[in-house]
Amino acid sequence: MSRREDQRFLTGKGRYLADLIPGDALHAAVLRSPHAHARILSIETEAARAMPGVRLVLTGAELAEEGLGPLPCPAQVATLAPIIIPARHVLARDAVKHVGECVAFVVAETAAQARDAVEAILVEYETLDAVVESRAALAPGAPQLWPEAPGNIAFRFERGDRAAMEAGFAAAAHVVELDLINNRVHAVPMEPRGAVARYEDGRFDLLFSGMGVHNIRRQLANAVFRLPEDAFRLHCPDVGGGFGAKNFLFPEYVCLLSAARRLGTPVAWVGEATEEFTASVHARDYRGTAKLALDAEGRFLALHARMVGDLGAYCSANGPACPTNSVSTAIGGIYAIPAIFLEVTGAFTNTLPVDAYRGAGKPEANYLTERLVEAAARHLGRDAVEIRRVNAIAAFPYRSATGMLMDCGRFGDNFADLEALADRAGFAARRAESEARGKLRGLGIAGFLETSRGAPHEWAAVRFAPDGMVDLAIGTQSNGQGHETSFPRIAARQLGLPAERFRLVQADTAQVAFGNGHGGARSLHVGGTALVMAMEQVLEKARALAAHLLQAAPEALVFAEGRFTLPATGQEMGLEALATAARDPALLPEGMIPGLDAEAKNLSELVTFPAGAHAAEVEVDPETGQIALLRYRAVDDYGRLIDPVLTTGQVQGGLAQGIGQALLEEVAYEAGSGQILSASFMDYALPRAEDLPDLDITLRELPTASNPLGVKGVGQAGAIGAPQTVVHAVLDALRPRGVTHLDMPLTAERVWRALQAAG
Repeated sequence: MSRREDQRFLTGKGRYLADLIPGDALHAAVLRSPHAHARILSIETEAARAMPGVRLVLTGAELAEEGLGPLPCPAQVATLAPIIIPARHVLARDAVKHVGECVAFVVAETAAQARDAVEAILVEYETLDAVVESRAALAPGAPQLWPEAPGNIAFRFERGDRAAMEAGFAAAAHVVELDLINNRVHAVPMEPRGAVARYEDGRFDLLFSGMGVHNIRRQLANAVFRLPEDAFRLHCPDVGGGFGAKNFLFPEYVCLLSAARRLGTPVAWVGEATEEFTASVHARDYRGTAKLALDAEGRFLALHARMVGDLGAYCSANGPACPTNSVSTAIGGIYAIPAIFLEVTGAFTNTLPVDAYRGAGKPEANYLTERLVEAAARHLGRDAVEIRRVNAIAAFPYRSATGMLMDCGRFGDNFADLEALADRAGFAARRAESEARGKLRGLGIAGFLETSRGAPHEWAAVRFAPDGMVDLAIGTQSNGQGHETSFPRIAARQLGLPAERFRLVQADTAQVAFGNGHGGARSLHVGGTALVMAMEQVLEKARALAAHLLQAAPEALVFAEGRFTLPATGQEMGLEALATAARDPALLPEGMIPGLDAEAKNLSELVTFPAGAHAAEVEVDPETGQIALLRYRAVDDYGRLIDPVLTTGQVQGGLAQGIGQALLEEVAYEAGSGQILSASFMDYALPRAEDLPDLDITLRELPTASNPLGVKGVGQAGAIGAPQTVVHAVLDALRPRGVTHLDMPLTAERVWRALQAAG
C-alpha cells in the first residue's frame, strides 16, 4: 500500500503554515542580537514605531509589564546538585548571551515593512568576552555567562556504579581510551519555523509548524502567560520536517500571542533559513574522554565516560536531558558490559541552546561506545566483527549496567547476516582495485542500539463520524513519517474495515484530549498501543450491542472481517450497522451509553530496543582528502513491521542525516567573537544525492512482547548507526598511511591535513 500522504505531497497540495496565513493578518519580524555576549545599555524604538505600516514594537520591557514569565525548562534530570536554570526571557532585557537572541519584535501590515522597521531600531550594547566551546567554558578564567552558575557549570550528572567500574578497570588486562567530539549540528528542516496567532473572546489560538501541541500549550499556559490551559488552542498543519527541532516553545510564539492579544487581529511570522541556524536549536556538541576495560580474552569488563555536554547560553526545554538521561539509556550499546559509569558536566557557552535532534543522546552514546570497541579490536589485533559478536548481549531478558531491561534482541546475528550481505570476503579484492588507481579504500563496521520511547504515556480515540468515516484521534504527531498510512493500516487489521475508511486526527488540542507528540521514535509502540486499547473497547461495546440485537450471548459471536456472526443461525451484523444502531438509545441494552466511540490512555513506560549492524565502504583520494562513500549496508531489527516500505524509508532518511554528520555537517562559531560561521547553506554543508550511494537495508523481524503490536521504534535509528560506521570506514582507509584518529566531520580538508601530518 503506497503512502496516502504522497498524493497531496507530491502534487503540491500539502497545506503548510505559510499556505494558511489569512489575508487580514499582520506580519512580524524579529530584531536579533549581533553579539554573542553583551550588556544592553539602551533600546531606541521611536523611529521604528513611526515607520509606515508599523502597528506594534515589543521589547523586553513591554513583556515584563505584561507579566509574562520566562521560557521554562521542564527537563527532569537527577543531577548531583540542583540544576542551574537561568531565566530565559522571551525578549532580552539586560543582556544578550548568543548571536541571534531575540531583542525586539515588530508587527506591521506587511512582512517587508516589519523588516524595514527592525532595521530602524537602535540598540546600544557594551560587548563582553564570549566563550563558544564547552571545555573552554569550564576552564579557569573563562568568561562567565551567569553569576548563579560559577565556572559556567549548569549541573553535574552521574549514572552507573562507580565502584564496579573501578573494579573492572583494576582487573583489566587491556584498556583503550579515546578523546572524542560529537560535533554540533543543526536539524535543518526543509520548512522553517512559523506561526499564526489569534486572540478572540479571551482565548488564544496558535497555528504553527511544530511537533508537540500539548507540551507547548502546557508551557505557554502554566509558565509564561499563567493562564488556564483551556485558554489556548494549539494546532499544526502539514509540517515540512522537524527531526526534534520543532518540539519546543520558542520566543517568537510568545511574542505573536502577545501581539495578537494587544492588536485584536491575526499576526503571522515565518522564519528565514538564517534565523533557523541562529535562533532555533542546535544539537549534539558532546565531548570528553571514554575508556573501555577488557580481560585477556577480549571480553568487555567496564566502560567509563567523562563527558561535557554543551547546553548553549540557556537550558532549552529538553536540553539538559539529552547528554544525561538519554545517553545513559544507550551507553554500552548492544554489548554485555558488566559495569558502566557515566559522568557528565553541563556547560553554558555563548551559543544557541542545544536540544533534541533525531536520536537525542542515543547517537552520542553509540558513537563513543562503538569507537571504543573498534579501538579495542585494533589494540588487540582482533577481527572487528568477531570481537563484537563475542561481546554482544545474547541472553534475554537482560538488564544493562545503567538499568535498561531488554526483552529480546538479535545483536550478534545481525553481524553474522551483515558479513555476508556486505560481501566482506570480497573487500580485499575491492581494496586492491582502488589501490591500483591510487585511492585508499576502507571498510567500516559498527552496531547500534536505540532505546526508543520518548515521553511516556499516550492517548488515542476511535470515533465513528456521521459521514461514514472512522476518525482515529491520537496524541502522537507525524511530520513526514507516514502516520496517515500506518495507523489506518493497524485499525483496518483490528476492526476489519478498509483502510480507506479511517481518517487520522492529530496535532490539535481542540480535537485531541492529550498527547506527547513527536519524539523518541515513540509513535507506534506508545501511541499505537493506545489506539489498540481504544479499538478493543470499541469491539467490546460492539459485541455487547450485536449480542443484544441478535438475541444471543456475547461469547457466542465470532468477529472477523468487520462483522459479528452467530454461527448457529448465520445471522451477522457489521461494525458500520452497529455504529448506526449505537446512536439510537432505543436500540441499546440497558445501561449502555450511546455510540461506539471509545478512548484510551496508555500509561506504559516500557522501552523498545531496535538494533542493527551496519557496514560502509569509502574511497579516499590521498592527494585531496576527498571521500567517496561507495557502499552502505544495514541489517536492522525493528520488531514486527507494520509497513516495510515506510520502515525502510525512515531508516534511509536517518542514514542520510547520520552520514551528513560524519562527513559534512558542523555548526561552527568563531572563538573570541562568538560569531556563527555556518549560518546559511553557503557554509553549512548538507549531503546531496551525489554524496550518497544506494542505502541497502535488510529488515529482520523479532517482535517484542513489550507492546501488543510487537513493534520497535524506527524513526531515529539511521542517524544513530551511521556516524560511527562511516568514521570507521574512513579510518580503515587512512590507517595504512598512519592516521588512526579523526573527529567528525571528516571533511576533505581535515583528512588532507591529517595525511600531511602523518607524513
